[in-house]
Amino acid sequence: MTSLFDPARIGDIPVANRIAMAPLTRNRAGAGQVPTDLTVEYYRQRASAGLIITEASQIMAEGQGYLDTPGIFSPEQIAGWKKVTDAVHAEGGRIVIQLWHVGRISHVSLQPGGIAPVSSTDRAARGKTFTKDGFVDTSTPRALRTDEIPGIVAAYRHAARSAIDAGFDGVEVHGANGYLIDQFLRDSVNDRTDAYGGSIENRTRLLVDVMEAVVAEIGAGRTGLRLSPVTPVNDAGQDSDAQALFNRAVERIAPLKIAFLHVIEGQTGGARDVAPFDYEQLRTRYKAGHEAGAWMVNNGYNRQMAMDVVSSGAADIVAFGRPFIGNPDLVRRLKDDKPLADLNPKSLYGGGAEGYTDYPALS
Repeated sequence: MTSLFDPARIGDIPVANRIAMAPLTRNRAGAGQVPTDLTVEYYRQRASAGLIITEASQIMAEGQGYLDTPGIFSPEQIAGWKKVTDAVHAEGGRIVIQLWHVGRISHVSLQPGGIAPVSSTDRAARGKTFTKDGFVDTSTPRALRTDEIPGIVAAYRHAARSAIDAGFDGVEVHGANGYLIDQFLRDSVNDRTDAYGGSIENRTRLLVDVMEAVVAEIGAGRTGLRLSPVTPVNDAGQDSDAQALFNRAVERIAPLKIAFLHVIEGQTGGARDVAPFDYEQLRTRYKAGHEAGAWMVNNGYNRQMAMDVVSSGAADIVAFGRPFIGNPDLVRRLKDDKPLADLNPKSLYGGGAEGYTDYPALS
């Protein structure tokens, strides 16, 4: 039987074990949305993960939705991330960056020139974002014009190339959690009447456009995707037929033979049974003709659940999020069945080393 602690390949990326560090927004980027030396140390400490997926990083200035989140589009950002990837690789780790456009989950104070955020719709999300004034209501967006969408796709492509220039082993496209791509996917948000709205085929078009562009730029073996079919976070209301929507989305992506598909089961960071959904239907579609593609599961997995899902063959990789914050040596603790340290909830977003790089490893 395959073990959670066995080595594997994720596309073109060899990994030492089947434990991934999930993306975790920490709001500690420096001026110009550039990673800092603290960022370097934070990821270096966690390099024993089979694969690190970084915090979500905006593909363009307009893609930002929270204070002090990093980008991956400017020369300064590329140089900052290169220090991170060098440090992780020096420890024998592997690391990909999550490519992010928040869409309507933003605030005018975070947008260039104070412009309105963009989305699939002009309806505001009933939610909060994090600014210099703390948590505030998101701003009302404007709907992207059809002729603007190729520019968004080009920004994903440029960000993917920037990631490789920064030394990353690959990228994960963020198609989850109610951000821009998810805003196009779900009919609870997408009220368009053009080629990107209405039918499932149209609502999956932006996702397919982005994935094709990224794969063309850096190769399928370095490209992953994250989806969250039923999470309600960021005012992402349930689609009228989530099963049909995400089945079709995966069917359209499958021929690209991407390295991994990372699926959040249930509510992100919450209940796994928030809404009915058959994830096996997605796995079957993703694996069709591409058995080597890695199926990555996420949300609320403990040690026993993770070992069982890998040994049964129901998943190839298990992603852990918050446990990696308080446990830089999470892989060792899981392997040796050692207790896990708690995180400090007051230091999750923003700040310095406290609650970021000062969590001790086992002696």
